[in-house]
Amino acid sequence: MMNYDDFLALLDGEEFQAWRHILPEQIAAGLNTKRYGDLPRWQEALTSLPNLSPQTIHLNTSRVGVDGELSDEEQAQLQNNLMALHPWRKGPFELFGVHIDTEWRSDWKWDRLKDAISPLTGRKVLDVGCGSGYHCWRMRGAGAELVVGIDPTPLFVVQYFALQKYIQDPHVAVLPMGIEAVPEKLRCFDSVFSMGILYHRRSPIDHLYALKDCLRAGGELILETLIIEGRKGEVLVPEGRYSKMGNVWFIPSADTLIGWLQKCGFKDVKLVDVKQTSPQEQRATDWMRFHSLANFLDPDDPNRTIEGYPAPRRGVFVATAP
Repeated sequence: MMNYDDFLALLDGEEFQAWRHILPEQIAAGLNTKRYGDLPRWQEALTSLPNLSPQTIHLNTSRVGVDGELSDEEQAQLQNNLMALHPWRKGPFELFGVHIDTEWRSDWKWDRLKDAISPLTGRKVLDVGCGSGYHCWRMRGAGAELVVGIDPTPLFVVQYFALQKYIQDPHVAVLPMGIEAVPEKLRCFDSVFSMGILYHRRSPIDHLYALKDCLRAGGELILETLIIEGRKGEVLVPEGRYSKMGNVWFIPSADTLIGWLQKCGFKDVKLVDVKQTSPQEQRATDWMRFHSLANFLDPDDPNRTIEGYPAPRRGVFVATAP
């Protein structure tokens, strides 16, 4: 069920050979059942998905997915198997009338950035930390020739294959690995997305350099991350947790991050969107039943986190690789 052969066959260009040679081994390591004890259970849910033929495929709508006529029994089976892959974080999706109402309204983020980036038609795209691949499908729907998503969380990879079972487009792949697995100075992607990743990195400058090394000369970086209000040089380094997240290291001001990008060699750096995350955009649902943003904010002041820091505020930056 989790087969990358058709995708790997597309990596026939010389620019991908350094990675293509080692990808099978990397994929096997990322889906190692000895390392990830829940993986067999998720694979069983994937294998149990009913064989269905979609009538239409939707990649350009807020709910990525497929349409088709199902019996009540088939729809119940489909929903139960998809629910076995809980929690669903990024989306939404809809498969044969089953609405996967994910924790994040990732379509809102896409709507905020889609008109501010270079057209994706014909481009080779890398999406770093892509989750189950929601934005990857939107990129393909926007005309990208090839979309490679990378995420080290096996559950998200299984969720991607649940979508891929019905969409069946090898030009989109979610690989079970982080950016560390991408060969150094690969420089073969036209667009690279890093959304919601930078603040989780202990060394944000190293992350920016790694992103630059994935881009061809003149390629575009699309970076979305937490920012604070402040002047150039100001950075929040949370003590302990931030919004109940333990792995938040650096949250810069917008001008600070622009300076970081320029210091790394990026050109034409622009801040194209700023938005405070709302409990309507990130929330608990039947498909993600754990605590979410409303539980991470000060109940008396939604502009502060539970720890007293400024509430999550996200900026989208675009920049050109030298």
